[in-house]
Amino acid sequence: MGFSTSTCTEFVEVLASKAPVPGGGGASALVGAVGTALGNMVGSLTVGKKKYADVEEEMWELKGKCDQLQKDFLRLIERDAEVFEPLSKAYGMPKETEEEKAEKARVMAIVLKDACSVPMEIMEKCCEALDLIKEFAAKGSKLAISDAGVAATFCKAALKGASLNVYINTKSMADRAYAEELNAKADAMLEKYTKLADETFDSVLARLK
Repeated sequence: MGFSTSTCTEFVEVLASKAPVPGGGGASALVGAVGTALGNMVGSLTVGKKKYADVEEEMWELKGKCDQLQKDFLRLIERDAEVFEPLSKAYGMPKETEEEKAEKARVMAIVLKDACSVPMEIMEKCCEALDLIKEFAAKGSKLAISDAGVAATFCKAALKGASLNVYINTKSMADRAYAEELNAKADAMLEKYTKLADETFDSVLARLK
């Protein structure tokens, strides 16, 4: 589909249109990628500086993890679009007869799980990114700490955005036990990592004012 390789202008224009994809999930993945890259930039501005020689090795390690996360987020932009199409088709399946109802229920169970898997993964990647960004904010170049604060804000937004794409799909699941299991995982990530993001932002803000 190529959404991750389109220009910023193209992505935003398609996002604003009535096209079914990309949507909130793909947008959340993109925001997560941008937030992670901003954290990575802090590391890039820290390595090689004598003043930060004591954290040089750690910065390279953090940057390596961010490099992979950026790739993961871009992959998830595409993956989110891929799983939405079968879901949108499933909602339009006929349900006039008992056989049609049964078939629709069977298909819906499959595609809803797939549709949930991507925003759940986006959330998980946002949590990983926020752990790294916290370290960049605490130990990275003071000249770039504002970028660490922006990074935390973006990843928090991506985390919360992806959660809504989990909840809208679990709401439609017939398997309520599985739905509540996913909801609980999403709830836990929101509870822990929105606080971590806020703490990182607040620590940066306090050092700037």
